[in-house]
Amino acid sequence: MPTRILIYEDNEALRRGLEELLLLSEEFIVGGAWENCLHAAGDVREYNPDVILMDIDMPGMTGTAAVKEIRRFNKEVAILMLTVFDDNKHVFDAIRAGASGYLLKKNVSDRLIPFIKEMLDGGAPMSPAIAKMVVSSMQQPATADYNFTVKEKEILGLLCKGNSYKMIATQTNLAFETIRSYIKNIYEKLQVHSATEAVSKTINERLL
Repeated sequence: MPTRILIYEDNEALRRGLEELLLLSEEFIVGGAWENCLHAAGDVREYNPDVILMDIDMPGMTGTAAVKEIRRFNKEVAILMLTVFDDNKHVFDAIRAGASGYLLKKNVSDRLIPFIKEMLDGGAPMSPAIAKMVVSSMQQPATADYNFTVKEKEILGLLCKGNSYKMIATQTNLAFETIRSYIKNIYEKLQVHSATEAVSKTINERLL
């Protein structure tokens, strides 16, 4: 079954470019594309997408504000933020709001499809520059102790760098199902239910 996608982007040329890029593959269906996100919550309820591409800075309502609204009733849809910003405030505000991944617009042409697939595979993908900022922000004294094992800390760190479950399995030389089991334990300790929530909590509480 094709992946259902909604697009929110106020730059018309980029919005059309995103649609055209996605429609090159039979894997994706674009349910709608809009220049603002004022009605995003209603759109999500109506179309029930698998993925949302959300510009972070739009007129009327920011993408971050729209993500907050969507997350009040839908924790499952993957939301990829598209932006020209690579500063800490915009990054962390979007992650705390519930964004699943973060992609700089200059990288869209070659990384959009891989990022979408990583999100659907359980990862929280980010452009390299953004992943570096996230890692740097976590290199501070932790504000809480969840009794992670050494391996759990390693896997949580890889998750926070934007790696999918499959990528983590490859890097740790562990089986995919073993990684799923570790991440399940991590989620239980953090009392979260997704990679998005785990990354957000790790950043907020400086756990690594």
